[in-house]
Amino acid sequence: MRYRWAAALLGGALTMFVVGCAAPAEHPPDPPRAATGPIRVDYGTLTDNYGHLYVPAGPGPHPVVVMVHGGGWIEDHDLSYFEPLSEALVGEGVAVWNIEYRRVGGAGGWPDALADADDATEALATTVQDATEGRLDLDRVHVAGHSAGGHLAAWIAGRHTLPEGAPGVQPQIRPRSATIMAGVLDLPLAATAGHDAFVRGLLGGMPDEHPDRYRIASPIAHVPIGLPVTALHGTADQTVDPASPTTTWRQRPLSGTRLPCG
Repeated sequence: MRYRWAAALLGGALTMFVVGCAAPAEHPPDPPRAATGPIRVDYGTLTDNYGHLYVPAGPGPHPVVVMVHGGGWIEDHDLSYFEPLSEALVGEGVAVWNIEYRRVGGAGGWPDALADADDATEALATTVQDATEGRLDLDRVHVAGHSAGGHLAAWIAGRHTLPEGAPGVQPQIRPRSATIMAGVLDLPLAATAGHDAFVRGLLGGMPDEHPDRYRIASPIAHVPIGLPVTALHGTADQTVDPASPTTTWRQRPLSGTRLPCG
């Protein structure tokens, strides 16, 4: 139930942002169309290196949302709960790349989940674009995620600020905006003040044990990132402590700007 509610709210924000105001004047949004897909596309050779691609009918070029599912970065949850939202967005003329990644309890953890999120996003320029026969507008890429996927989406949006040697540094695909639903934006704060065991599972320990991992993986450590970010979080969230992302967001906004649609 929590995931269905989150998907519905995130879907409203994405439709408004991507269709209503993210497209530049020279690329008006496509009219609503029937969905085609999903098409499974592999972006790597490992079991979890794949995503489901949804493409509107017509020649395009279509704006793209990279969708990153949550679930504590653990193997128990996969990309399936974002399928209804993906179908809704493709009906609005937006292509959706709903990605899977290696997770804790399976083959994932540090740094694999982050590396996969980067590889999946970079695949928009190669295997994913090839699967659409060139119908994606890679100048209009938006990234969105929920919960643990919200963390990864925020990390994708800011990975161009990472130091040399970090996973995801010098990306070819640069999102122009991001929507984060109940995301964990300050990982050290979440692991300590928020007592978030999922964060410790992702990074293999506490911040004092792995300071470099926390510094690279925590989106709030890399602001400003130079693009608009919408962060949505319920004040009664009992899974991701709202004090961790919300308080930090108010002090240090990820984008340094407000939404262009007000």
